[in-house]
Order: sequence, then C-alpha cells, then structure tokens
Amino acid sequence: MLKNDTVQTIREKALWMRRRAFKMVHDAQLGHPGGDFSAIDIIATLYFGVMQYDPTRPDLESRDRFIMSKGHATGALYTALCAAGYYPEDWLATYMQPNSKLNGHPNRNYLPGVETNTGPLGHGMPVALGIAIAAQISGQTHRTFVLTGDGELQEGSNWEAAMTAGHRKLENLTLIVDRNRLQQGMGTEDTNGLDPLDEKFEAFGWDTVMIDGHDIGALLDILAAPRIGKDRPLCVIANTIKGKGVSFMENKASWHHGVPNAQQYETALEELV
Repeated sequence: MLKNDTVQTIREKALWMRRRAFKMVHDAQLGHPGGDFSAIDIIATLYFGVMQYDPTRPDLESRDRFIMSKGHATGALYTALCAAGYYPEDWLATYMQPNSKLNGHPNRNYLPGVETNTGPLGHGMPVALGIAIAAQISGQTHRTFVLTGDGELQEGSNWEAAMTAGHRKLENLTLIVDRNRLQQGMGTEDTNGLDPLDEKFEAFGWDTVMIDGHDIGALLDILAAPRIGKDRPLCVIANTIKGKGVSFMENKASWHHGVPNAQQYETALEELV
C-alpha cells in the first residue's frame, strides 16, 4: 500500500476510535477521554501502519508487542483492538459494566491482544524492557513498543528501565511518550518538570526524536523505519494535545477523567468528522 493510502486508512481508523471511545465514556459515565484522545493517533498508527500481528492468533510468537503503560486510557486501547479484529464491536458497549471484560484498566486474562495488565503507572516500561531483553537473548526479531504518559515519567522505575535499555543496546525497543504536558490536576512542568526530556533519554543511550504526535505521516515514517543495526533503543517524544479533536476538551486538565453530559456528547460528535 502506498504511504498516502496508509495515512488515509489510519486517519479513518483514528476518527472511528475517537467517536467510539467517547460514546463508551459517555455511556459508562467513567473513563479518561482527554488522555484517550491525545494517544489515539499514535496507537492507530501502530496498529494500522506499523506493527505485525494476527488477531486470530494473539499469542503468535513472532508478533510485535504493544504495551499500553498509561493503562487508564482504555478507550484508546480497546477501540484499537476492536478495530484490529481482536473482538467484536458489541463488546465495547459493556465498557466498565459489572462483569465486563473491558475494565477500567486492561487485563490480559480477559482480553486477547493485551500483553500485560497495566494501570499502576511506571510499570509498563519495565515490562517492555523485559520482553525486549528476552527477544534479544533468544535472537527473535519482533519489536516491542511501549506508550507512556509524560506525567508517568515522574516514576523512577522508568528511568531504571531506560538506563538498562541503553546499556543493552536494545534496538528492538521503542518508547513513545504521549507528551500532552498535562496530568491529573495540573501541568507536568508544574508538578515535577521533565524538560529537557530528549536530552535525558539521549544521556541514557537512546536515539531520540521529537515529533507532532498527531502528524500521522511523521509518526509512520519514524515508527515504521527499520531498527536493525541501530544498536540503540528509540524514544519518540510525541507532542500531543490532551482532548485532541474536541474544542471544549483540548488542553484542559479537567478532562483527564472528565465525562460528557448529553449536550457535550452531541457537540463532540459534530466536531469529530
């Protein structure tokens, strides 16, 4: 498929994911739509333009692995897995309902395509590190991608993992930071400043790229590029907008876990076209 066609396919998937995720949050009156919307373009690019996987064989050994470390953004993850064919769309209507497989945080015991349970922030990166080390030792060529929130990088476990990944030259490991600069309650730089984030990862032995996290063409170029022979892990700092695509949500910390009323829901659907 030509790149322009792939970009258009990803855009269509991302739009469907935003609309469907917002409906899930509206119906459940629970969720984290701001972080869903900042991450959806990244996740759609991975699933529909970059990663190798087979939804009919979720445990295929040669599959690429995706770890959703910011596990609270389940609207983004669940809609991606659904669109990729891991389970039918009617499952989405059960989001956060009693006995649903679609919990507030992803659980690999319930859902195909979920590589590991996440939710406690700072855990996804160390798990991804372990998967990448195992592949390196066994000579496997699959890649491991992990998406973290930026506020999550205030957890020290991420930096222990970053140091080890650089030391082991894990070219099969790619970290994407959803850099929307907002966390629960306030801005990341007001809480515990992260800048200069690129220089921190470079100091740990990583290749580092800063891009617009909503530019699907740029995401595709960076994430799909071969890493064999690079001898360094890759950190993609994706500058994003919390609540991207909905005017009353964009760059608002209150939408970290805000839920829409009926009028807000209708307004959002009018804008998400």
